[in-house]
Amino acid sequence: MAAGSGVAESLPLEAPVPTELPPEAGAGARAEVRDAIEAGARAEVGAAGVPRIEVAPVDPHASPDAVLVRRTMAEIAPVADQVTSYFYSLLFVRHPDLRGLFPVAMDAQRDRLLKALLTAAEHMDSPAVLTGYLRQLGRGHRKYGTQAAHYPAVGEALMGALSRYAVTSWDDETEDAWVRTYTTISQIMIDAAAENERHAPAWWQAEVVSHELRTSEIAVITIRPDQPYPFRAGQYTSLETPWWPRVWRHYSFASAPRPDGLLSFHVKAVPAGWVSNALVHHAVPGDVLRLGPPAGSMTVDHSTDNGLLCLGGGTGIAPIKALIEDVAEHGHRRRVEVFYGARSDQDLYDIETMLRLESEHPWLAVRPVVAEGPTQGLTGQLPEAVRDYGPWHEYDAYLSGPPGMIRSGLDALKGAGIPSERIRHDSLEELVAAAN
Repeated sequence: MAAGSGVAESLPLEAPVPTELPPEAGAGARAEVRDAIEAGARAEVGAAGVPRIEVAPVDPHASPDAVLVRRTMAEIAPVADQVTSYFYSLLFVRHPDLRGLFPVAMDAQRDRLLKALLTAAEHMDSPAVLTGYLRQLGRGHRKYGTQAAHYPAVGEALMGALSRYAVTSWDDETEDAWVRTYTTISQIMIDAAAENERHAPAWWQAEVVSHELRTSEIAVITIRPDQPYPFRAGQYTSLETPWWPRVWRHYSFASAPRPDGLLSFHVKAVPAGWVSNALVHHAVPGDVLRLGPPAGSMTVDHSTDNGLLCLGGGTGIAPIKALIEDVAEHGHRRRVEVFYGARSDQDLYDIETMLRLESEHPWLAVRPVVAEGPTQGLTGQLPEAVRDYGPWHEYDAYLSGPPGMIRSGLDALKGAGIPSERIRHDSLEELVAAAN
């Protein structure tokens, strides 16, 4: 997901069952694993239905371990779907007790774990970017019941899958590099979870207090946590519903922290989105949800006088609204320029709220950008509209929306002269690309 977007749910696609399971698996275990994979295996996929493993260009200054890790990544990229399935086959067969940590709907929780580990391993030479991400990951895994003792099992399955499919590049030296890399990754996550456990619960219970349908597919949902919930405007959390236990999805907060402690989210029901459809079409006041810890770095730096240039697409306008409230509450009259993208005028579901905020704050400008049909605002694509205005040299940029919008918006903002370090969003892969 691009976590900074209002909702992040990918279409579930079946991952292929590995053609050969581990030899230690008996017939019953083989059938159980095969059934589990067929029932719940999901992958973050490209156009051909294969999990994407992006391999970074060769860096002449890379550490020896990074060179070996990237060589492995390049070899397994064409067979990433098989690596994914085999990894979980090994994990569940050798450690069946861990199967309970993964829900039947494993599309986000399961395959993204391996994707996150591989991405982090490939970019261990970028500690400034990855340490914060891994610490968030470690804190967030507490809600699944993950313990420090589980990490060696995951590492064992990772090495087993890599050694099986990286047949050309795998040797003792490469294995040692992966062991060192995984040890560093897992220790950061373990330490973050242990530190977080001292002052925060693994999850919060929260009651739905209001449910407002803005369109047939978008709802604004407000909840009341059972205890104080600390977060910052621009961050996101994970939600679990009673209809799909142990299935979590990320949603951005749609407001800055409020005195009454209530939290709001903008949720769009997406095709095959189990959690989003439950929240939009089934949730009613009185229902109880669970929240994971807050996460995300798309927050306002109040130590600078730079303006804010905000690009929000679809329900990605939710955290942008929270950033505006945050600036207003700090009383710092900085320029805030918002480009609100949608396919048509009908998709500008929160435009009245945004225009009301614009009327209340003279330092705020809101420009709707519509891709199709006649409109009261600008016509075209969001990145092109941003390029037509400016200059933006004295602005910090914030991106929130679908992954494609984040990628094109990042290119547009760099082209407009905004340095990468002043562009904020919460897609790990894009953050790594920006850091590089």
